[in-house]
Amino acid sequence: MLSTTQTYDNGTLLADYTLTRQASLALSDMLVNEDFGLQAMTEVSPPKWHLAHTTWFFETFILKPFAPKYRVFHPQFEYLFNSYYNGVGAQFPRSRRNLLSRPTVEDVFNYRKHVDAAMEPLLAMYDHKERAVISQRCELGIHHEQQHQELFCTDIKYCFSLNPLYPALGRDNTPVVTTGLPKLVFLEIDAMDTTVGYQGEDFYFDNEVPAHQFHQSGFRFANRLVTNEYLEFMHSGGYDTAAYWLSDGWVWQQSTQACQPLYWTQQEGKWFEYTLHGLIELDPYLPVAHVNYYEADAFARWSGKRLPLEQEWEIACQYFKQVPEPKAITLHPRPLVGNKEIYHMFHQLWQWTSSNYSPYPGYRPSAGAIGEYNGKFMCNQMVMRGSSCVTPSKHARLTYRNFFYPRDQWQFTGIRLADDQ
Repeated sequence: MLSTTQTYDNGTLLADYTLTRQASLALSDMLVNEDFGLQAMTEVSPPKWHLAHTTWFFETFILKPFAPKYRVFHPQFEYLFNSYYNGVGAQFPRSRRNLLSRPTVEDVFNYRKHVDAAMEPLLAMYDHKERAVISQRCELGIHHEQQHQELFCTDIKYCFSLNPLYPALGRDNTPVVTTGLPKLVFLEIDAMDTTVGYQGEDFYFDNEVPAHQFHQSGFRFANRLVTNEYLEFMHSGGYDTAAYWLSDGWVWQQSTQACQPLYWTQQEGKWFEYTLHGLIELDPYLPVAHVNYYEADAFARWSGKRLPLEQEWEIACQYFKQVPEPKAITLHPRPLVGNKEIYHMFHQLWQWTSSNYSPYPGYRPSAGAIGEYNGKFMCNQMVMRGSSCVTPSKHARLTYRNFFYPRDQWQFTGIRLADDQ
C-alpha cells in the first residue's frame, strides 16, 4: 500500500500523529456547532463525519488488531463511520450522513480523545512485535487524515455556498488583492525517455508506483494556470457550442444548463465569486477555480490547445525543478507573483490532466481491506496533479495522483494548458 522506510523510535511518529490530529481540530475551531452536520449533496460529507471517520481509521486498522486491551468507544461506530471498506463490513449510506444528529459533536470529539489516548502509548511501544506494521498503517492514517482535512474545507465550502448569507470560514476575511498577471507563455520541452512514478524512500500511495520508463514526445507546457480570463470563453458562447465539448461533457452541460464555473454569480451586471472569505468581486488575475474536467477540456479546445497528460505534468515538474514547499493552508488561490519561468505547480489548484485514472504497468493493490484504498477506484475517473490551496503542506509531492469524476466541480480544480510541438 505504501512505503515506510523511516524508523520512528525517536518519537517522530507520535509527533506527526499528534500534529495531524491537532490540525483537524484547528479547522474545526473555525466552525460553529450548527455547521458540523451540513451535507448539501451526496458527494460531500458533514464536518462531524470527517472528524469521526479519520478516527475510525486508526481505531479499525491499528488499535483493534494491535492493542489487546483496547475497548471500542461505541460498537456501532464501525458501521456509522466506515466509508467504503467492504472488507471491514457494511457502511451507513453516504447520502444519509446528514441525518446523524447523534452522535453529537461533543460525542465525536470525545471519540477522538478516546482513540488518541489509546494511540499514544501504542506508538510509544518501540518493542511491539508488530511495530513495523503499526508504523506503516499509522503513517497511512496520517496521510488519510490530511486528505480529509482538504475535504473538510472543500465540503464545507460547497455547503456554505448554498446559504444566501455567503458565510466566511473563520476569522480571516481579508480578500486576496492582485495587481497584475504574468503573460501566458508556452514552454518547450523536447522529446525524452524518462522515468515517471515514485522513486524515493518516503511515504507514497500505492497508485504512484511502480516507477516505469515512459517515452514522451516533445510538447509545449503553459507557464501558468488559466485565470478568470475564462470569462472570454463564456462571453464567446463557449458553453453553448457543442463543438468544444466531449460527448459526455455536452450531455452534462445540457442536463445541468451550466453556463459558468461553480461559485460564480452575477449581481447588477458584475461578476462575483463565492470563496471561504465570503463573496468577493471576481478578480481577473486569480486562477479560475472549481471547473470540472468537461469545462477544462472545452476551454482547452476553444483555446486551440489541450490538457496535458499526467506524464507531461510530471515531466514538466522534473524539467523545471519544481518541488512543493512548506506552506500553510490558505482559503483561496493566491496571485501569480514574481518573475519566474513557471508558476504554481503546487499549492494553488489541482490541475486536470487528460489521463484516465488507471494502474501503472505492474501495479498490484495490497491484500485485505487496506488494499481498497485506491485500486478499486481505477475506473471512469480522471487524474489531477499538483495540490491546492487547502492541501496540507506535507501532502503534496511530484508523483501524487489525485482523481475525481469528470463532472466534479467542488474540489479546488483549475486549468493548465498544453500543446504539441
